Amino acid sequence: MTRTIRHAAVLCLLLLLALLVNATRLQVVDAPELDGNPANRRADIVRYSQPRGDILVDGKPVTGSKDTGELLRHERTYRAGPLYAPVTGYASQTYGTSFVEHTEDAVLSGTDPLLAPLPFFSDLSRGRPPGGDVATTIRASVQEAAYRGLAGRRGAVAAVEPATGRILALVSSPSYDPELLSGTGPEVARAWAGLNGADAQPMLNRAIRQTYPPGSAFKIVTAAAALETGVVDDMDAPTRTPEPYLLPNTRTPLPNATKGCENASLAYAVQWSCNSVMANLGARVGLADMVAAARGFGFNDPGLRIPSGVTASNFDTDMSPDQLALSSIGQFNTTATPLQMALVASAVAGGGDIRHPYLVERITRANGDLAAQNGPRAYREAMTPVTAQRLRELMVRAVEEGTGENAAIDGAAVGGKTGTAQHGIDNSGLPYAWFIGWAHAHDAAQPAVAVAVVVEDAAALREDISGGGSAAPIARAVMEAALWDS
Repeated sequence: MTRTIRHAAVLCLLLLLALLVNATRLQVVDAPELDGNPANRRADIVRYSQPRGDILVDGKPVTGSKDTGELLRHERTYRAGPLYAPVTGYASQTYGTSFVEHTEDAVLSGTDPLLAPLPFFSDLSRGRPPGGDVATTIRASVQEAAYRGLAGRRGAVAAVEPATGRILALVSSPSYDPELLSGTGPEVARAWAGLNGADAQPMLNRAIRQTYPPGSAFKIVTAAAALETGVVDDMDAPTRTPEPYLLPNTRTPLPNATKGCENASLAYAVQWSCNSVMANLGARVGLADMVAAARGFGFNDPGLRIPSGVTASNFDTDMSPDQLALSSIGQFNTTATPLQMALVASAVAGGGDIRHPYLVERITRANGDLAAQNGPRAYREAMTPVTAQRLRELMVRAVEEGTGENAAIDGAAVGGKTGTAQHGIDNSGLPYAWFIGWAHAHDAAQPAVAVAVVVEDAAALREDISGGGSAAPIARAVMEAALWDS
């Protein structure tokens, strides 16, 4: 009997060891594979078991959560979803997250260690705190003015505060309602397929993820390069530009859309947007200095994040003289996001320095306590303060007496530059309308806003598309909102 008990005890011990080995294998060796198995819904069930934190504009939530009573209990909701979609992105139980919903997902879902009331709280309690809130830098009145101005036309608006880098508006049009993607099931799948397959690309964030040829709006960069390198000393002096102007080393004339450009000054060329003068100046500045100037404004930076990634704007670093001349007026391979062009205007308004653009102001816990805060920081030194002041004068002249008169605002100094960018094979595509500018109230210490507007407007007549006619009125509305609406 004793021998039988001993054998049974040994067998039980072996079985126990086998169970321990198997449990260890499951918990340690196979755990990552099991956690990542699509059939394992435990992580999703936990993720959606509590309401998501909110994204705030002017201190008010533009997001919410609803209790569906289903297995994945809480779904994301959006207030004025199409208006803020380029800012919030979407939070979908099927397709994941994008933009602020993605970059701040740990905060919003409650998994960020910043939200724990005590160090190692989550480890000890085996729970997680409620989702935190993310306050953005967006101002509702500025965002709404940009959205209304585009009125569903293809295009985008980006507006920043020059002194701080705070992004005041980020609009992409046409837009979409991210709440259509929040849940699961066939309706969500149909909405996803429809949005991704639409010709208008409503889910494309044109403000930070689409680059366009900036056309004449880029001439501000070229003007800065000409002044910084000494190619131009006197802004009102003739620039020795013939009419017609032939692209360097070619027999190809570069046309002007305005009169009086022959041997015109830099001031006249900016005011009335002379292609020949600015192309000539860019070629005389030279490739190395033009590349350096473009980089100083933020071009060719693949690492810019706001915190979402921003598509790099491009200025080629290897070009022939004729290509450089075209690039200097925002053509050839030169491309820019609307946010990048808003930074160009911001550099002029801000005295030559560019503050790093940012979209998230602060993070708070569910009880309102501050967990983290962002603030101004340096990004680029585009030019000297003297050059910036001279360009301010030119941009003000362009609004008061030139192509940008539709952007003028009573009670404020407004500087701007229009642009009409050709694109397509042999420039056959409808041109894009650009306006970049800034506004400074007469009684204020700092400029209130720098803005960039691009309008694709493929439905318009070609002759009706211009930066002054299509984009400048939108920019004026955005700047007025930044100046006067608190």
